[in-house]
Amino acid sequence: MPPTSPLDAASAAAPVPPGRRPLVALVGPPNSGKSTLFNRLTGLRQKVANYPGVTVEKHVGRIVLDGGAELDLVDLPGVNGFSARTLDERVTRDVLEGRTGLPSPDAIVLIVDVTRLEAQLMLCEPILEVGVPTLLVLNMADELERRGGDLDERVLARELEVDVVRAAARTGRGLDRVHTFLHHVHQRGPLPERPSPAVSNTPARGVALPTVDAFARRRRHVERVTALAGYRRAGPSRLTERLDSVLLHRVFGPLTFLAVVLLVFQAIFTWATPLMDGVEWLVATSGGWIGGALPDGWVRSLLVDGVWAGVGSVLVFLPQILILFLFLGILEDSGYMARAAVIADRLMYRVGLQGRAFLPLLSAYACAIPAILSARTVEDERDRLATIFVAPFMTCSARLPVYALLIAAFIPEGPILGPFLGARAATLLGLYLLGALAAIVTAWILKRTLLRGEPSAFVMELPSYRIPSLRSLGLRLLERTRIFLRRAGRIILGVTVVLWVLTQVPAQNGAAPPIEESVLGRAGQVVEPVIAPLGFDWKIGIGLISSLAAREVIVGTLGTLAGVDDAGEDSLELQEALQEQLDLGGALALLVFFAFALQCLSTVAVMRRETAGWKWPILQFSYMLALAWIGAFIVNRLV
Repeated sequence: MPPTSPLDAASAAAPVPPGRRPLVALVGPPNSGKSTLFNRLTGLRQKVANYPGVTVEKHVGRIVLDGGAELDLVDLPGVNGFSARTLDERVTRDVLEGRTGLPSPDAIVLIVDVTRLEAQLMLCEPILEVGVPTLLVLNMADELERRGGDLDERVLARELEVDVVRAAARTGRGLDRVHTFLHHVHQRGPLPERPSPAVSNTPARGVALPTVDAFARRRRHVERVTALAGYRRAGPSRLTERLDSVLLHRVFGPLTFLAVVLLVFQAIFTWATPLMDGVEWLVATSGGWIGGALPDGWVRSLLVDGVWAGVGSVLVFLPQILILFLFLGILEDSGYMARAAVIADRLMYRVGLQGRAFLPLLSAYACAIPAILSARTVEDERDRLATIFVAPFMTCSARLPVYALLIAAFIPEGPILGPFLGARAATLLGLYLLGALAAIVTAWILKRTLLRGEPSAFVMELPSYRIPSLRSLGLRLLERTRIFLRRAGRIILGVTVVLWVLTQVPAQNGAAPPIEESVLGRAGQVVEPVIAPLGFDWKIGIGLISSLAAREVIVGTLGTLAGVDDAGEDSLELQEALQEQLDLGGALALLVFFAFALQCLSTVAVMRRETAGWKWPILQFSYMLALAWIGAFIVNRLV
């Protein structure tokens, strides 16, 4: 008989007074709908941090049930097993065993894609060995039924001795039964803390590392259980087959991918314009109101010329960044991203990497830091290091404000492919391709020198195509907005305040000195001889130094140095100031410099932690800086 209560598995554990909210671990394979369920259960009550000791991101959300009951839900990395070959697998295993600084989980929600049940159910046995109440969520049940599949979940629950629920996380089906399970967990309260086992390759309890024989026995057990449950596989999706016949075609597949890329870049410059105009108006209006409400003096100058001009100039680019993330979310949630990895595998193999490295590199278009973290899914250590090394070449969203400003100032708009591609979008696309080309060439060099070795085989199970959930997309964009605003409120705010202070000293007759005679101006003049061959003056030099904290800071820096209150992409004042500082050759050289240089100390810090030393970060920073200088020098001389 199946368990009569979601807590039967832990009935022997005596409840303790709750000194904390119960912690529930959400576990599942990649592409099982885990993130969708996490968003459904937690909504906007999420936070992102790193596990202590490693740079793997942890997503923790608070669940509020009917009646006000609250639990914490930790979304663990997607894994296919616990062989501990990748950092994802080691972290997931360690969290379940209470090794990472988090409390040991009081319950587990295991979510699997029921259309691929035999493969994904391999996780069930090691999860049950943890010994805490567990709920098995058979996600995408609607798709299974629509494609002619079926199973008896009661038999499955009896054979596995675990509670089972059919669900469709995208639509919310089955969520009520998940809430019932969580209510039981809350009523039980946090379980007594289990002693953390000593760190070893063979855990004393909990999730054991499988041997080859154990894996084979587990496979036979899964096949027997699914047969007893009358599991009938879902028939092939006609839509998926038809789309794949085009999207995975040797010729039409890459052409389709190129068309999608062109659409993204054209949208960044066209769709974002009204939104950017609105943000720019809000920034300018609020800055004028603040300036009018304050008397003349250093406080007004600090707030208006320093804080508002610096932070506001970067906020203007938020719509472009969100459009980029919207497209990335659609491509990932629809199932197309996995196809892109398969298409790219042919090129990746020739470079010396495997197709699995494509997904981290693609995520680097958002930010190099999560890309470096996601490289932990690459099992071969040499491939992982090569992926980490080249990830910062992919054009991250922090470069976008710099590109947009310079392109708007120096590249006149005009059609290239009619309404489908304009001159500015084409320039932006060229910069993205330039970074990707540098990554490919660098990976090819690394895999034939410092990281010599043959690429390992690439196997990926392709999910069916699905319509992305508007709720999940919306939550993802809200999370990205929060991250952007937090970055603007911390790094950019701090840098702009420091820059403003440096423009005010040494004071002359009680007033700020001319900018070139300030401490900031003199610092820029010190580095000017190094960058003068690139067509840059001392003001650009100050921008390059300040952008080490965050690339987009250079926009506010140049606005501050030019005395411009509104430093957005469409600010004619800032564009005119840049046109006085740079000619076309210098502007293109600056674009190339930013395409290559590692202007992000946070990325350097993350790479140091991921590679356990300074060797690779120093080599990476020096290599990219040298490449940026040489590339900018050549462009400035040729134009």
